[in-house]
Amino acid sequence: MLYYNINRPSHRVPLIEAVMKSASEDGALYMPEKIPVLDASFFEHLTEMTLKEIAFSVTEAVFGEDIPARELRNIIDIALNFDIPLVKLRSDLYVLELFHGPTYAFKDVGARFLAGMLCYFAANINTEIKVLVATSGDTGGAVANAFADKKNIKVVILYPSGRVSSIQEQQLTKAGENILALEIEGDFDDCQRLVKQAFADKDLNEEIVLTSANSINFARLFPQSIYYFHAFAQLKRLGQSVTFSVPSGNFGNLTAGLIAKRMGLPAAKFIASTNINRSVPLYLESGKFVPHPSYQTISNAMDVGNPSNFRRILDLYGNDIEKIRADISGFWFTDEQTRQAMKELYKTYSYVADPHTVVAYLGLKEYMKNNSCTGIFLATAHPGKFPEEVEKTLDKQVTLPVSHKTTSYSHHRKMAADYRLLREILKSSF
Repeated sequence: MLYYNINRPSHRVPLIEAVMKSASEDGALYMPEKIPVLDASFFEHLTEMTLKEIAFSVTEAVFGEDIPARELRNIIDIALNFDIPLVKLRSDLYVLELFHGPTYAFKDVGARFLAGMLCYFAANINTEIKVLVATSGDTGGAVANAFADKKNIKVVILYPSGRVSSIQEQQLTKAGENILALEIEGDFDDCQRLVKQAFADKDLNEEIVLTSANSINFARLFPQSIYYFHAFAQLKRLGQSVTFSVPSGNFGNLTAGLIAKRMGLPAAKFIASTNINRSVPLYLESGKFVPHPSYQTISNAMDVGNPSNFRRILDLYGNDIEKIRADISGFWFTDEQTRQAMKELYKTYSYVADPHTVVAYLGLKEYMKNNSCTGIFLATAHPGKFPEEVEKTLDKQVTLPVSHKTTSYSHHRKMAADYRLLREILKSSF
């Protein structure tokens, strides 16, 4: 299958190029030339299938022309070696726990799948691959873990100074010798801008093999579609639709859900739940997209004022605002509302959630005021990744199930948001 440039649809490339380059020379993202609809037999047997079986069916439909089934199963076996349970809070309210992977965040799914795919494509390339990623928190840790000690792969992670949790920072700075973490003096949008500049730098990309592990890379984003099908399978309610509330920052997670719907997932509605970085909810209200600088919040991984994947959403719907509104509702919430809802979740359901998950809960709660539905909100991180905020709000100690794995080796630098400095680092052996 070919992948087209969303700014220039006539420009199409094979999967290996879309994955290895992440974005086109003009900075535009890639999308597959077709999104296949899964066979009726898949849905007939969905409730009987394991997570890995679902993962193979979903990814084989898109990647099967380019990756042999044996290799694809191997990638899945390594990537999805943890559970993704659906937890019932009441008869119409569920939470999908995406934090049972090695870094306790949903990004483990896409990052580990991408690592496997890059290793597959790089097997016959006798050169070093450099992976560049911007993170507002969880992406960096997941990528560092997934790519640690991978042969012929080096990773550079950019994160905003003072805007990630202490555990998130440990995960990104102490993963392995082939992982370099750059603490940027700025916000996430500054990090993302530097990444975009690197991929738009033609001379640099002729000199080194550079790719991204952000959700701008379709091979990082698309595997997240898997757990929407898995969630529906666990409901065991074939013939009924469901509403998903997605805590949204760069909008890769929501985009993956929308792709799942195109593939046949019976999702009635998606809720774009954000903090005060509300450019997309405001677009859904006004029809005008106005990006803004990132505002710092307690749900830091969602502090994105100009989400990259919003362009993919526009492309999916042909820039038709009414079609977008038919599938997506948007709500945004303050830190104070988030803290109050964290208390409410704990008091009502004895459920402890991190701030990002709580924002998703709030979005679903708001939607359900006027709409009857079976709702699932996505828990994108374990509350133990944000102990300071959760413990302060709930007056309850929270810890990770198992101490997160880091090395004593720290590969970390502080840097101004200056592309010239990043360029020199990428050209070096660091």
